[in-house]
Amino acid sequence: MRSGRRETNEGDERLDKWLWYTRFYKTRGLATAAIAGGKVHLNGERVKPAHRIRPGDQVSVSLQGVVAEFDVLKIALRRGPAAEAEQHYLETPGSAARRALLAAQHRLANLSRPRSEARPDKRDRRLQLRLQRGQN
Repeated sequence: MRSGRRETNEGDERLDKWLWYTRFYKTRGLATAAIAGGKVHLNGERVKPAHRIRPGDQVSVSLQGVVAEFDVLKIALRRGPAAEAEQHYLETPGSAARRALLAAQHRLANLSRPRSEARPDKRDRRLQLRLQRGQN
């Protein structure tokens, strides 16, 4: 009797399943929605969730507004632990550099933002709301 699982690591897999297996998305439905929404591209082209992915393909994923590019190394056979999932792809050096630069810029922006030492009281919160709404 043959099971539904493949026993080899060769061939291809659906893009939405691969993204879920490699833990880019928490559910397969979220992976499907991201692909359909244009946040995932395969080899520079917009594709459907059922499109087949093979080792050697390049996947670009928009993660929180930052486009990250990954090379597919292997086809995942199951959704395993995160350490196992990381063995199936490799981020391109240019993508890693862009994401590191953006993270540094976010850290600097957070440092330059003014912070108060305590939480605002009721009067201060109302004053802030008036300023945000453009009222005096």
